[in-house]
Amino acid sequence: MRPWGGNALSKLLISADLCTACGSCVDACPFGALRLEGEVAQVTDQCTFCGACVDVCPVGAISIERPAAEGKPDLSSYHGVWVWVEQFRGQPCSISWEMLGQARRLADQLGTALTACVLGHGVEPIARQAIAFGADRVFLVDDPTLAVYRTDPYAAVLVRLVREHRPEIFLLGASARGRDLAGAVATDLRTGLTADCTGLDIDPETRLLRQTRPAFGGNIMATIICPNYRPQMATVRHRVFDVPPSDPARAGQIVRLPAAMAEADIASQVVDFLTESGQVNLADARIIVSGGRGVGGPAGYAPLQELADVLGGALGASRAAVDAGWIPYAHQVGQTGRTVKPDLYIACGISGAIQHLAGMQTSKVIVAINKDPEAPIFNVATYGIVGDLFEIVPALTAEFRKRLVR
Repeated sequence: MRPWGGNALSKLLISADLCTACGSCVDACPFGALRLEGEVAQVTDQCTFCGACVDVCPVGAISIERPAAEGKPDLSSYHGVWVWVEQFRGQPCSISWEMLGQARRLADQLGTALTACVLGHGVEPIARQAIAFGADRVFLVDDPTLAVYRTDPYAAVLVRLVREHRPEIFLLGASARGRDLAGAVATDLRTGLTADCTGLDIDPETRLLRQTRPAFGGNIMATIICPNYRPQMATVRHRVFDVPPSDPARAGQIVRLPAAMAEADIASQVVDFLTESGQVNLADARIIVSGGRGVGGPAGYAPLQELADVLGGALGASRAAVDAGWIPYAHQVGQTGRTVKPDLYIACGISGAIQHLAGMQTSKVIVAINKDPEAPIFNVATYGIVGDLFEIVPALTAEFRKRLVR
């Protein structure tokens, strides 16, 4: 046996003596991680150790060597639901309040407390806001070393807190900072992490967190559990949950704690922030005008952009249009793009594939414009217009320009 592929946790072993290069494992691998070279199969670093190749090998040439199981943690000692409250320059990010609302429901189902973790400098007002949005307790770490986000000092604080207080669930936003921080914390704690969740609930029988996310390019929805390790960690997409009402009179506990690293021990420094101009911000847009395959090409987005400009909205797109290269990925709405929840969503030439609907169907008002009266988009639309978008969109733009005096 020789290890052809592996990581710190497992190794895939292929016996050169037994392998007949029949190719069964190559065909069975769902990740394309195996290939034939000469008279033996080889594995690449795309291997996830799922075991599909082991099951189909007719001569038993493949095995997976897994590390000796460590002593499982005492799961009964873990209690509570935690949320990391993200902030930038002292202003809380709305995704954190969305998560607090859902976390409050999870905590109530489990009959446990909800804790918010607020890190930064000069951020005590955010701690009070977290209580107003549903937290029972806030761990407040207010220190100059945390004034700007850096992975090491932020992760050191959260890892220390988790080890001391042992929460059973820990949620972070699926933002750039949240994804970075969640991965660092989960790795240090050696626990599971589910990324980009669009659904969270509690299994009433096992009390496990059921974490739902799109998989395989958005073609299926996977529900993931972490039965053997704690905390159960997940990052949550923006706009999939509602922001709960704030109750300023709500009482809660603020626990002030020190930072975990001194400035001299932090390897990185943030010198400055450069803000890009002209970038689309679908997550916070109140009005979105989206185009799909029906726009016909890059030029077809011009009338949609004009309508979006008149309405003060943003320009969105379906995956099909992005894959065709008509518009950048930053505009993509759907399971594999942005999840949005605007006040008004105008879908132009979008058929309504399930991947797209999952990213926008919670919009308050949906207007669908499509030539095909049987298009699935009409099933979720508040208002539907059957016709040519290149006639309807300019007419809407002209009328809105008159009424809005723009």
